[in-house]
Amino acid sequence: MKVLQLILLLLGLLGAPLFVVIAGLALVAFHGTGIDLSVVIIEMSRLANTPMLVSLPLFILAGILLAESNTPQRLLVVSRLLLGWLPGGLAVVALLLCAVFTAFTGASGVTIMAVGGLMLPAMQQDGYEDRFSLGLLTSSGSLGLLFPPSLPLILYGVVAETRVDDLFLAGILPGLLMMVLLIAYTIRKSPDRLPRHKEPVTVPALIKGLRAAAWELPLPFIILGGIYGGIFVASEAAAVTALYVVVVEVFIYRDIRPSRLPALMVKSMVLFGGILLVLAASMASTNFLVDQQVPAHIFEIIQRYISSKYTFLLLLNIFLLAVGAMLDIFSALVLVVPLIVPIARAYGIDLTHLGIIFLTNLQIGYCTPPVGLNLFLASYRFERPVVELYRATLPFLALLLVALAAITYLPELSLFLLRWKG
Repeated sequence: MKVLQLILLLLGLLGAPLFVVIAGLALVAFHGTGIDLSVVIIEMSRLANTPMLVSLPLFILAGILLAESNTPQRLLVVSRLLLGWLPGGLAVVALLLCAVFTAFTGASGVTIMAVGGLMLPAMQQDGYEDRFSLGLLTSSGSLGLLFPPSLPLILYGVVAETRVDDLFLAGILPGLLMMVLLIAYTIRKSPDRLPRHKEPVTVPALIKGLRAAAWELPLPFIILGGIYGGIFVASEAAAVTALYVVVVEVFIYRDIRPSRLPALMVKSMVLFGGILLVLAASMASTNFLVDQQVPAHIFEIIQRYISSKYTFLLLLNIFLLAVGAMLDIFSALVLVVPLIVPIARAYGIDLTHLGIIFLTNLQIGYCTPPVGLNLFLASYRFERPVVELYRATLPFLALLLVALAAITYLPELSLFLLRWKG
């Protein structure tokens, strides 16, 4: 039995699909305890009854369509018109664009490839230092993971069985805190701290820019207004979003030809299929761990040495930063959340607050040296040595860690809007 487990782990290290390794370990574990292996299939099929699951492929489709269209260029024009008067206006625009795109695509790689390629030449032309520009675009590639309709927020809700609309609301203030800290730093590091007004914004130019993006700007308000206005639930919001984006990008702007739509739908479903397979396999292995009371045993061991909830949160942050640097965010959520949730609940930690802590850590882990995913994506996109990006991201990483400490130890940041909503 142990030989089979070692073989599966070795296959994982050699690059075997993650769902194969997880499902194989679950089958071996159940067989070793004499439990009928059909329980694995039952646990996998139970996933199909999760109401929020349908929102994942729809939001993925909307994000891919936005990334493949000219939406980044239109939003860049509007943002520069509205914020160009600020000191560090272009850097602020970069932060906002990265946050919006990551929120809709759920993937920092798409943001770095789509937005980074637009923003780096523009920032260089405006006089920003190379190191500052590279650090900003690399570290903000995953900045929008706390903002709705972030796919990792939805996935955490599915795995932890937590209300997704609560998670959407809980992520707003922590996400804004990180934005404010980074914006303050960008203004301080601006080549000219005074408004530059190289090209004064005229009313006709502003109207033209707003008119060009008029169909895309209302999208966040449609989602949030619909959910919290009681018009539709989160899963219905996903369907409305996907339909709206298809109509806008294919038939109104015509950035995407109708003939390309099936290929992009297939691309989004392949991405969802990978997440679904890992999630289904993970549910089977999680069921075994719960049956064997593994989380309870881990909690007993931890409690012998750690009685304070705050010390536990500190160690949890260190652990999650390491996980975020080594695994993609979807795999990290599926593998780690089922183990941590029972332990966190035993320490009296609110599961919605825990979700925001999780995603903040994993977001920062993406740009944490030496193996953070954003560092290598940015190295490829900007054609710079990864060591150069290590140095460039350090100031931004320090600010994000300050925000993480506040988010972790001030739960009201995550829960205030929920309590205010009642």
